[in-house]
Amino acid sequence: MFDRENWNEILEALTANTFRTLLTAFGVFWGIFILVILLAASNGLENGVKKGFDGIATNTMFMWTQTTSKPYKGLPKTRRYDFKNSDVDALKQKFPDLLYVSPRNQLGDFNGVSNVVRGTKTGAYTIYGDYPELVKQEQMDIVKGRFVNQQDILLKRKVTIIGQGVINELYKNAEEVMGTYIKINGVNFMVVGVYKSKGQNNGNAESAQKNIFIPFTTFQQAFNFGDKVGWMALTANDDASITKLRPGILAFMRERHSIHPDDERAVGNFDLFAEFQKVQDLFMVLKFIAYFVGTLVLLSGIIGISNIMLIVVKERTKEIGIRRALGATPGAIRSQILLEAIFLTIIAGMFGIAIATGLIAILNMILSSMPSEGMMFVNPSVDLVVVFIALLILVGSGLLAGFIPAQTAINVKPVEALRTE
Repeated sequence: MFDRENWNEILEALTANTFRTLLTAFGVFWGIFILVILLAASNGLENGVKKGFDGIATNTMFMWTQTTSKPYKGLPKTRRYDFKNSDVDALKQKFPDLLYVSPRNQLGDFNGVSNVVRGTKTGAYTIYGDYPELVKQEQMDIVKGRFVNQQDILLKRKVTIIGQGVINELYKNAEEVMGTYIKINGVNFMVVGVYKSKGQNNGNAESAQKNIFIPFTTFQQAFNFGDKVGWMALTANDDASITKLRPGILAFMRERHSIHPDDERAVGNFDLFAEFQKVQDLFMVLKFIAYFVGTLVLLSGIIGISNIMLIVVKERTKEIGIRRALGATPGAIRSQILLEAIFLTIIAGMFGIAIATGLIAILNMILSSMPSEGMMFVNPSVDLVVVFIALLILVGSGLLAGFIPAQTAINVKPVEALRTE
């Protein structure tokens, strides 16, 4: 391994036909290059998609009421019903694995009739009645002031949290919003916080900043909702799966509201965790494809090296015969052939890793200079573990590529080798 003469022989053998050596090395270079690029692209796409889930408690489901589809206990089908405040407490008691049970109510829409007034300015916005824990379930940051707190809920305070979209339309430039009042459906509310949404409403980033949040209990009282609950966001503990809890939750709600046990339509629901798991599974498949394709391309390069090494051994048959006649052991012949194959494989592979890494770095520089809002491709990268695995693959590939030619070399009898022209 550390014999200088041995390395001189290896370099002479590889440079004897430089063009052929370069073409041979290109197969390994291209294989490892494709492998690293595919893995980086897969990670970049995964990071971009997962960024869309940033700030969301993914172990969450949403539940709302719909019309019944089957008659039950003398009640007709197509019956409408509402969730009540008592359903929230009942769910918390029945399912201790639920971390948050957040009742929500909604009024208006940013595309609807104007429902908010401030001075001479009016606007149409979506009004939400919420509990304090919503800020831990939704994609939002409080950039000024605070969100709804428990005292707001208990005292039914008329306070509100607004977004930049509301500020742009109802306030002057650089005007202080904290402590000001806006009128929602004729009721005055004091602004106590400003939020910034990290998500998008139906792909519209601007509309995500046009929501207005007020305490849930205040919403029910101010807008005559009684104890009606429009819908709920339910988040499970980290050690529990909302997907596994969902069938029991739906069955429990059907029982509480006298709905047929087999009526699948009556309780609308959306399992965010199941959708997130589908994304996770998709990227596992993409990574497998990246490894599979990259390995196949790398394998084709290794086969090329093995074939060339066979040709090299054939060309050096007489030389090998002379060395054997002078006392060279089969192990010495084998080690030289293996070292030649490993050296060529590692040099070509490392060059491929270096070029791929350089391209990824340049791509990241370009992406970092672009606006990140709504971008579906973020920080393409490959971690050190993958590079280390790639190096192990290269070493193993070099051994594989050189093994057959090495065995061929040591099987040549010295007398027959000397007679070879």
